Amino acid sequence: MLTLCGKGESDFTPVTDPISSKTLHVASSHPLGAVTAEEAFLLEKLNLGRLPRHLAVIMDGNGRWAQRRHLPRIAGHRKGTETARVTIETCSRLKIEALTLYAFSVENWRRPKAEIDFLMQLLREYLRQEMPLIQRNNIRMRFLGRADELPAAVQRDTREAMEATEQNTGMVLCIALNYGGRAEIVDAANALLAKRQTSGNSQKLTEAEIERHLYTSGLPDPDLLIRTSGEMRVSNFLLWQIAYAEIFVTETLWPDFNRARLLEAFADFQKRDRRYGGIGESEESESSSSRLARK
Repeated sequence: MLTLCGKGESDFTPVTDPISSKTLHVASSHPLGAVTAEEAFLLEKLNLGRLPRHLAVIMDGNGRWAQRRHLPRIAGHRKGTETARVTIETCSRLKIEALTLYAFSVENWRRPKAEIDFLMQLLREYLRQEMPLIQRNNIRMRFLGRADELPAAVQRDTREAMEATEQNTGMVLCIALNYGGRAEIVDAANALLAKRQTSGNSQKLTEAEIERHLYTSGLPDPDLLIRTSGEMRVSNFLLWQIAYAEIFVTETLWPDFNRARLLEAFADFQKRDRRYGGIGESEESESSSSRLARK
């Protein structure tokens, strides 16, 4: 159980938010500060020392969110940026080591040009508007994908964002942009082949060498992959890195994926028995009991 203020039991002070009239529960010593009653309940279930080191998120459902409200798809994308802001700041405050958000895939170029242009412009707006929050939370930014295929203005803005945050020492925020899992593996293999042709090295490739040439080089593999909107597929996202990731799928559409839903995913993650191809603790206990019974 999480002891929030050192008294050995739940120690939130309820106050009323004058804007929303919702009851907030304030724990001054907690990194999230004021939380709702639902968030406080979920936080009590969490062991903050066992959160995922690297969280990956497939942000799905913006279009359906807008459609259900009889709004244009772009309204869903804009609302989705608000969810991204909450997710980024929450993960940073909870000391998550890395967060990767799937923003635009190599397959997304098939969408209507007007929607693609809006998404690129929205990304540029987001980088300008959110940079104060990024800096305030000591976040370092990285962009994963084939950057040279992006519009020149987007390339410039992403490069400037990385340069502006490269000295930060907190959470690494990775934005997967013009990203594809298969493309990443191909790019890593081609980089290795080019290096070997130069050096004359003819030895077999190893997993470690490939990992060093992936876009995520230097980061731990994701422990948890969250997909919103209920779709049961990984959509060509971090195919190498999620080999042993726990997967949490929620029916919640991305624009509605609030802080409580994120904490819910963390709580579910902490219930998992991560075996990495071996035997889990419960199975090992049963096996030991069986051996003792036979003696």
